Amino acid sequence: MLTLTKALHDRIVEHARQDHPDEACGVVAGPAGSGRPERFIPMLNAARSPTFYEFDSADLLKLYREMDDRDEEPVIVYHSHTATEAYPSRTDLTYANEPGAHYVLVSTADTDDAGPFQFRSFRIVGGEVTEEEVRIVESYA
Repeated sequence: MLTLTKALHDRIVEHARQDHPDEACGVVAGPAGSGRPERFIPMLNAARSPTFYEFDSADLLKLYREMDDRDEEPVIVYHSHTATEAYPSRTDLTYANEPGAHYVLVSTADTDDAGPFQFRSFRIVGGEVTEEEVRIVESYA
């Protein structure tokens, strides 16, 4: 299960809405080994595409060095889908190289008549996708 604060949830959704019609992407880092998402890090979609996202390699290197210096790890890796449901694509599976991370997808397309977005979380390990429950809290106890 992914547990995150309402503030982080809202920031991820807002980033997806702001970057629409292009896919948004980013990371939420947390203390190494804690599994707790804390620091919101929106990234630039270097592909600037409505159907594809790509982290800029220099930005990604800088991010990993920064997380290492702060004793953090990527707890959430997120991106948006602009025209399809919030479910990992084949391309998403090839980029999923953090087996300990929660992969959050936000769809800015109204694919299920449930509103303007879907917010879903998955574990992706070895190409296997497992959806998990998302619990939103006001703060971590």
